[in-house]
This record gives sequence, structure tokens and C-alpha cells, in this order.
Amino acid sequence: MTAYQGPMVDSDEFRAAMGRLASGVVVLSANDGRHDHAMTATAFTSVSLDPPLVLACVERAARFHDLVLASGGFGVSILGVGQRAAAEWLATPGRPLVDQFERIPHRRGGGGAILLTESIATLECRTSALHPAGDHSILVGEVIATTLIDTPDEALVHYRSRYGSLA
Repeated sequence: MTAYQGPMVDSDEFRAAMGRLASGVVVLSANDGRHDHAMTATAFTSVSLDPPLVLACVERAARFHDLVLASGGFGVSILGVGQRAAAEWLATPGRPLVDQFERIPHRRGGGGAILLTESIATLECRTSALHPAGDHSILVGEVIATTLIDTPDEALVHYRSRYGSLA
């Protein structure tokens, strides 16, 4: 197979083009036995029903990348529109690890990862694969537990660099 030899795509233009794809917003979390860490993500999707698999794209340079590898698993909190402040805070680069969840309602899942309690759904995952992909890694997790909220809020979405809802 021959690689495409077309013109190089401008990274700012590529970012703007991808920003026109509305995405759900999740918080990924992990605990390596010493530290809790989390990151806001929009590159997240289901992969398989049997076994239940999900994937997330994680920047290799992010602190979360190495911590999730060390932990062997991760939590996923699917955010509702009322969790915008949590999404923004957990997307802040360089924020302190200590007490980063202090103002965010949460609980600890069975695998040790923090799950945001006001989320419209949560997943607990065991890491099953990691694939290099440019400046990111594709993190694949087998879902081992789920929770659903009885009366979910509207989903928080990300579109053109802004948070909002479909309502």
C-alpha cells in the first residue's frame, strides 16, 4: 500500500475542521496507588459489545498517559451539561494533583479510579491495549462495571471549542 502523497495539512486548519464535529465530553480518571489523576476528553467512543470495549485518545505528553499505564485501569464519567465547570477544571494543564477533586462531587470505583457522581453514566475499565498514534496513544479498555443515573441531565457536548448541549 502506498502512502498518500498529497499536500501537508495545516494543523490549525485541521483542528478547526475537527472542531466542527460535535463530541460528547467525558472525564477519564486513574489511580496508580499513590496519585489520582483525571483529564477531560472528547476523543472517546465504544468499540465492541462483546467484549464491551471503549477507546480514548490520550496525548503522550500528558501526565495522565503514564499514570493510566501504571494503574492498569481507568474510570470514565460521561458528563451532563451541569458538569461544565468540572470539564473545564479537569482540562486545565498543569493543575495540582493534590485536592483536584475537592470541589467536584465524586466517589471511588471498585478499581480505585475516581468517578464523578453527578455524571449521566460511569464506566470502570481494565486497560486491554495501548496503540501509538502520532502524538497520542489509543487507550482501549474493557468495561467491567457501569452505572446509570435514573434521571439524566442533557449530555455535555463540545463543538467549535465550546461546551454546550444539544437541547
